[in-house]
Formats: sequence, C-alpha cells, structure tokens
Amino acid sequence: MSSTSIRESADLEPHEKPKILIVDDETRITRVLSMACTAQGYSVKSAGDGVAALEVLKHWAADLIVTDLSMPNLGGVELCRAVRKLSNIPILVLSVRDQEKVKVQALDAGADDYITKPFQMDEMLARIRAALRRASYATAEDKSTPVVVGDFQIDPVSHQVYMRGQEVRLTPKEFDLLHTMALHPDRVLTHRVLLAAVWGGQHTEHHDALRVLVAQVRRKIEPSDKPFYIVTEPWVGYRFLPEGTGQVSSL
Repeated sequence: MSSTSIRESADLEPHEKPKILIVDDETRITRVLSMACTAQGYSVKSAGDGVAALEVLKHWAADLIVTDLSMPNLGGVELCRAVRKLSNIPILVLSVRDQEKVKVQALDAGADDYITKPFQMDEMLARIRAALRRASYATAEDKSTPVVVGDFQIDPVSHQVYMRGQEVRLTPKEFDLLHTMALHPDRVLTHRVLLAAVWGGQHTEHHDALRVLVAQVRRKIEPSDKPFYIVTEPWVGYRFLPEGTGQVSSL
C-alpha cells in the first residue's frame, strides 16, 4: 500500500461524501453503525478485522476509521500502527469497560479518540463529526503559530494566554501543558503524550507530576471546582474542551 493510497485528511469537496470505514468482527455493530452513518450522509464500508480493513484501504480512500480493539487476525492496536505508517486520517476506537490498558495502547499507537461500549448513537455520531472536523482543518503542526480556539487565545512566542479576553498568567510548564492541549482540542491525550510534550520522552511515567500540573492549570482557568475545560478521562489522560463542557453534546 503506497503512502498516497489513504487520504491524509477530510478536506473534502462540497459534493463529496465523507468516507467512513467501520472495522469490527461483530456484524451487529457494523450493521447498526453503517445504517446510522449512511443516514447522516456518509459513504460507508465495513471490514471484519484489521487485515480486511487494510485490504479495503488499498482501494478506497477513507476519511475516518472506526475500529474495535479486540478482533481476530489483526486487532485494533495493530491496525492503528499500520495505518499510522501511511496516513494521519482520524481513527476512533471502540472499547469495552475495564479495557483501559489496551485503550491507552491504541491511543499511543495513533488512535485519535475512543468511545466505550455500549455507546449512545448520538455520542458516536458526535465523535465522528468532531474527528472529521479536526481533520478538515488540520495542517502541519506549527508550534510558533498563535492558537485561537473556543474561549482561548494562546501565543507560543510571547507565552501569553487570554481566556475570554482576560489574560491568564501561567508558569512555563503550565503554558506548555495548555498549549499542547489547545493544539488538539476535543481529543483525548494520554498521560504519556502529555508528559512527553511537557517534560520530554524520558519522563513518560511521572503521572503524579502531571496530575499536579493539571490541578495548577485548572485553578487558573476553571470557573469552579468542577472541571469545565480540562476533563479527566479516567486511567487514560485528559481532554481539553475549549468551549467548556456545556458544548460536549455538539462535538
């Protein structure tokens, strides 16, 4: 499979339907998801495992992949790794409760987000819309370019942060954390990813330090004790919602 065989983003022509590949060995899941996505105007194909999915991708330029984690032949984590060697298209993984370890492995392997079974179809479709929307304006990450997203304006050159027009003073590490999150809004970032971004790759197991840093940033930006912008994904990491949790239903 060549590196051009999978579309690099969902930057679509107005008349073109977004293409979604659903990968799951449970035919009931693929059937229900296919019907729901088709009803939303998406073009859909399905595969029963990772091997079959890679075969589909040789001839069909998907804009997003929804994949289960536990499958025969080639599972979701291995599929994420294989796709990431070729493309940056969004990958949404399906997991079951108490599958945190495998879920984190998938995210570290390149998955963009996850949703836990059993799921509400409205939430699933919202996650799909969010992933496609992020991909549609994704560009090569430029860490010197100001980030304007939701309630935040972040200037990485001057290290200034404004929230709803008011300046927020952050320490260098606090700034690095918020800037990293703002570059990936609405997306779950694992502890390992955040630790590597803020402290470097040799500090990816220092979860306590990350927890303290998140608490410090929350004290400076959250309107109350209840997380509004930085949401904890238990055992996995954190998700930054730049418009606050009141916007989660319109992801």
